[in-house]
Amino acid sequence: MLEVKNLTKQFGGTLAVRGVSLAIKPGEIYALIGPNGSGKTTMIKTIAGLLRPTSGEILIEGINVAKDPAATKRNVGYIPDEPSVWPSMTGEEFLHFVGALFGMDEASRIRRVREILPLFRLEGIEKGYFEDYSRGNKQKFSILAALLHEPKVLLVDEPIVGLDPTSAEIAKKEFQNFAKRGGGVLLATHTLPVAEEIATTIGVLKEGHLVASAPFKELVLRAKLGPRATLEDVYKVLSA
Repeated sequence: MLEVKNLTKQFGGTLAVRGVSLAIKPGEIYALIGPNGSGKTTMIKTIAGLLRPTSGEILIEGINVAKDPAATKRNVGYIPDEPSVWPSMTGEEFLHFVGALFGMDEASRIRRVREILPLFRLEGIEKGYFEDYSRGNKQKFSILAALLHEPKVLLVDEPIVGLDPTSAEIAKKEFQNFAKRGGGVLLATHTLPVAEEIATTIGVLKEGHLVASAPFKELVLRAKLGPRATLEDVYKVLSA
């Protein structure tokens, strides 16, 4: 579903991502963890087609992102770490705008907007303007926009930043439901308990290198820790 082969991304003299390879199958949630500057956001943006790789390949549904970006983007939902929307646009207008960009006709957009607004109980505020929304509500609309066109792959950068505890639980459950329906999820996060809870595979990035990639239990064994170890414990060992 998503395959990254020897991905390298360089900015001037700085290598942000160094020969990273990973693959995500239908039904999988892959969490990228690592310190600031380790390359997580750069990887997400490059896979989303917002940055061009210096070298390597990215395949989504077998299609090369660099060679056919329009075809690959149709299969991708992207949730950035910072929701950025025209302030004078309403939540409802934003969802219709995103749906139109993905080629959805008006009837399909109306149906999907009605289906997804209740996920975060946003009915009643969708006609308000983004400039008047809280940080959390902006994030909720960004999540809904990524799900609107029913993509195959979901790219998520810091999934629950700004969300209240109830909304964070809803978001985590929706990512799990997306995977259960056969989608693939790649999320970058500093919130290690979230990665430990929902990820089927966890990748540890350090200075652009993928130093470990495995299910949580395998990472615990690799770190030579006991059965009560948390992902934070594992991370401290593998990122040292």
